[in-house]
Amino acid sequence: MLTTLLFLALLTATTSFISPTTNVPAVSLLDESGGPVSEADQTKAPLLHLFPISGAKAPCPAVIVCPGGGYGGLAMGYEGVDLAHWLNSHGVAAFVLEYRVAPNRHPVPLQDAQRALRLVRSRAEEWHVDPGRLGILGFSAGGHLVSTASTHFDAGNPESADSVARQSCRPDFSILIYPVISMLPDFGHMGSRNNLLGPDADDSLAASLSNQTQVTADTPPAFLVHSTGDSGVSSENSVAYYMALRKAGVPAEMHIYEQGEHGYGMGKGDPALSTWPSLCILWMQKRGIITK
Repeated sequence: MLTTLLFLALLTATTSFISPTTNVPAVSLLDESGGPVSEADQTKAPLLHLFPISGAKAPCPAVIVCPGGGYGGLAMGYEGVDLAHWLNSHGVAAFVLEYRVAPNRHPVPLQDAQRALRLVRSRAEEWHVDPGRLGILGFSAGGHLVSTASTHFDAGNPESADSVARQSCRPDFSILIYPVISMLPDFGHMGSRNNLLGPDADDSLAASLSNQTQVTADTPPAFLVHSTGDSGVSSENSVAYYMALRKAGVPAEMHIYEQGEHGYGMGKGDPALSTWPSLCILWMQKRGIITK
């Protein structure tokens, strides 16, 4: 209950969690080369915290993890580091994205996510990652960032002098857990909208980032999780995105639980909610993302 209340407070907050990533290697997304950061800079977003598969003998699938927090904070622990360890346990490299939040506005978080996708692909050999099996996972507002990255992408700039910028920023698959999808009434999350776009944002901008309206046949396959009992972010967000994917012919799987308040992370301690991680792994296996 305390975790849920804290997360709901974060939906309208404008301060960031202290990152629980001490002693975890990180690279700066503002450094053109994606170079390592000093210990003094470990709290300066945007950062990509590295959880590769040590000793991997073949390229691994990889996932960039986007914690939630209403674009006002980041739940770097139970929606970040915990996910990285879980992915690692299944042979999936993980990269936890500490993206910029309020007072930064759109397109800054999207630029951070796109840069992270390009950077991992550019260093795929070094980090033992398969650049063709690179996905992105997000919770709540992090789920909105995932859906934005999945509907607003490009193939990279082949003429760029920056080797990172030459890479595609399209995810190969996406995983969205109780995501914000819409920035508009009736079911959009206004706290996330205000933090991302500002309280006086034009509806046309909000509409362009209501990502159920941006899905095309090129949108990557998705796995979605939500609950009817979510009073923080309506499950209509996931339903709307799933229906848009279905209409566009994009493979998608969705699980809607009856009970479950917002912010349950991996659902630890709940016999129903705790099933979604194993269902997600099965989906990744069925899609050929995880091959053993």
